[in-house]
Amino acid sequence: MTDSTVLSKMKIAVVDDHDLVREGMNAVLNRNGADNVEKFCAGAELVARLDAGGRFDFYIIDLELPDLDGFVLIEMIRARHPFANVIVSTVHDEIWTLRKLLAREVNAIIYKSGKGDEVIKAINEIREGKCYYCDAVYEALKSASDTSIHPSTRELEVLYQIAQGKTSREIAAAMFVTDNTVEAHRKALFSKLGAVNVADLVVKAIERGYLKKSGVKR
Repeated sequence: MTDSTVLSKMKIAVVDDHDLVREGMNAVLNRNGADNVEKFCAGAELVARLDAGGRFDFYIIDLELPDLDGFVLIEMIRARHPFANVIVSTVHDEIWTLRKLLAREVNAIIYKSGKGDEVIKAINEIREGKCYYCDAVYEALKSASDTSIHPSTRELEVLYQIAQGKTSREIAAAMFVTDNTVEAHRKALFSKLGAVNVADLVVKAIERGYLKKSGVKR
């Protein structure tokens, strides 16, 4: 178990629009020594706190919030705090949801249906430099024959722009990197998704949940 003295020194943000879940998570954290927990019922509240200079050791967030998509919130947190420790607490076990979370390199995924101390296990693993995915997540990935080789955040940025029909040079200019860097990301994308051309790359990215059909240039 985590030393309660260690947890007492940590600042933890809990973002969930359900009072019962939010208060329940807070109770588990408090019981294990965390007494510096801030609770937010909407993503915009957390973002405003960060923009005002707030920083947290751990961000425990739900994917379904009343104002922001959880994936967008993850990106907004990382934009302000690049090395943020993000723990996603969710009811969604669809394989495409899990793949999108892994692609965003979240530090932990736990299910709300799991045991109450799961979040403490996640914090322990993250503090040791590891990621934590509950057993049910591993089983879902195993059943889908998932290799756990996912595009990195930078590769996803390139993927989004490829889907918009941009050239490597245009992508390089937009990302402030060299053409060679973009080509390296493209090569990695083709390898990880097993694509043979751009059209196949986009189709497979949509199938795996990395792209939405609405975001693809026709």
